[in-house]
Amino acid sequence: MGFRIAKLIRMPSFSSTQASSKGFEVPKGYLAVYVGDQMRRFVIPVSYLNQPSFQELLNQSEEEYGYDHPMGGLTIPCSEDEFRNLTSRMN
Repeated sequence: MGFRIAKLIRMPSFSSTQASSKGFEVPKGYLAVYVGDQMRRFVIPVSYLNQPSFQELLNQSEEEYGYDHPMGGLTIPCSEDEFRNLTSRMN
């Protein structure tokens, strides 16, 4: 009885290679948002999208930016302190 040894070839994923080279890697189940005057990047759980208080921020974002966000990602129109306060209550 013989065993056949499979040769594994490790090929880099395009998305993970590109993401890590530019520092934009976001884990599965999370999304990046930009907040505040300095447009600081936060990585948040996707589950926040179901929270009524976070949905209010999304509505404000839609009113201010529509679907054309200046950073290319989701931009939240509030201060960093407000955002941190809100997300700390969701945890």
